[in-house]
Amino acid sequence: MTNMANKAQGLGLAFLTKIAGSDLLDQLKLRKILEKSLYQGSKAGFKAMSSTQKAFKSNETKDKQRLPSQQKSLFDLNLTEEQQMTADAMHQFASEVLYPLAHDADHHEKFPIELWKHSTDLGLNYYALPEEFGGVAAEKNIVSNVLIAEHLAKGDFTLSAGLLSTFSVINAITQWGSKEVQGKYLHAFTDDSDIKATFAVQEATPAFNPFKLQTKVIANQGQYSLFGEKTLVVLGETADIILVSADLNGATEVFIVKRDSSITFKKSPAMGLKAAETVTLKFNNTAAERLGDGDFNYSQFLDLGNLMWCAISVGTCEAVKTYCIKYVNERVAFGEPVSHRQGVAFIIADMAIEIEAMRMLVLNAASLAEAGKPFHREAYLARILCAEKSMKIGTDGVQLLGGHGFTKEHPVERWYRDLRATAIVQSGLHA
Repeated sequence: MTNMANKAQGLGLAFLTKIAGSDLLDQLKLRKILEKSLYQGSKAGFKAMSSTQKAFKSNETKDKQRLPSQQKSLFDLNLTEEQQMTADAMHQFASEVLYPLAHDADHHEKFPIELWKHSTDLGLNYYALPEEFGGVAAEKNIVSNVLIAEHLAKGDFTLSAGLLSTFSVINAITQWGSKEVQGKYLHAFTDDSDIKATFAVQEATPAFNPFKLQTKVIANQGQYSLFGEKTLVVLGETADIILVSADLNGATEVFIVKRDSSITFKKSPAMGLKAAETVTLKFNNTAAERLGDGDFNYSQFLDLGNLMWCAISVGTCEAVKTYCIKYVNERVAFGEPVSHRQGVAFIIADMAIEIEAMRMLVLNAASLAEAGKPFHREAYLARILCAEKSMKIGTDGVQLLGGHGFTKEHPVERWYRDLRATAIVQSGLHA
């Protein structure tokens, strides 16, 4: 019966479509009447067919043994009320605080000191601290963490990375730290908001592999000593606590070190991330504590870090798109806005498509991780796409501004340089 209804509906639409293509309708001035009839007729037909199908389906689903296999979970992308409030707060902070500070911070290659005060007022670290340590974070809050990173990055890529370094260390200790480590360090972050922390993962080796590290740890009667160098360490000169990845007897682990005289540094300025004050750290017989115990998963540690960089790149790409839309609508050439040019419109459309794809992959991986399901494949795909498309979007942003895109008068030049870090930096943050 259902097939007959489908066939009748299809034949009717085919016949009406053939009539609609005739020039006779225009000659007789009947096109508008027919179009209205087509709309009303098809609407009624689909409604009737839908009712018929529902009637048959209701009979088919009476068999309770078949019902569970027919049920499907809803793919819901809506944020919870709490997540939406967090995203809105971070977006406002990005536009009112981060964006105005970003130009001078990049120019002077200095992280703004006043930004720490603003961060404390925002209560950023409390979004990472568990409730038992005075924070507001749930047991696993990975989706919310990547949302925080994305919306902060709409203000600036580098300043967001700097602010999120301590936030991410707290996340890592919360997820992977032993009870002893959590009790020691999370209480310290709660009691003293001036404590700064960062990650040291990257090494200056060709085709750097985070699973094959030159940094070594020597164990001696339960004590650990750290030797080696790490590069591109965000805020490495001023951080009080550093999470360092290192090789221990052939296995890769993460260790916590507190700054002391055994740690030396030299500046390692890069093409981007200038305001993050990246440095190379050298560890020489530095006392270290093991982050996790037997359940530590280094691969997941890297994947969660990469997701944070991806989220930052998504937010910055969104800022590029927003700025470029405003520019091409206001920029007049040959008597009209350049946005009227088809080639310009296509570039903007591609940006929107690519950003949405990046965001979906990041949120998909984060949701799987939060649910405790395997997410390595999804995190890898997100990293590959974000590394490629963020550089393309940065390049297109500069291109859309023409000669202006090459100057520091507009922020797209800075975003172009910063976005390239997505493909370079391995982990170094943590969701």
